[in-house]
Amino acid sequence: MKVLLDIPDNKAASLMNVLNDISYVKAKAITNEKALLIEEIREAVEELKLIKLGKKKARNADEFLNEL
Repeated sequence: MKVLLDIPDNKAASLMNVLNDISYVKAKAITNEKALLIEEIREAVEELKLIKLGKKKARNADEFLNEL
């Protein structure tokens, strides 16, 4: 299982030490930019699921391109 945690900078080092001391846990720090990208991708996937289930309406390509 993968878990993304949001930890204050002043507490991160001590938590990383604890996690690294557990033999079956692999912990790796990521940048804020990468965390934001992961969150945005997760939101996009959730939106696609809602569209496939018919709970949200999709936009056509022309509308999307006109926004750009």
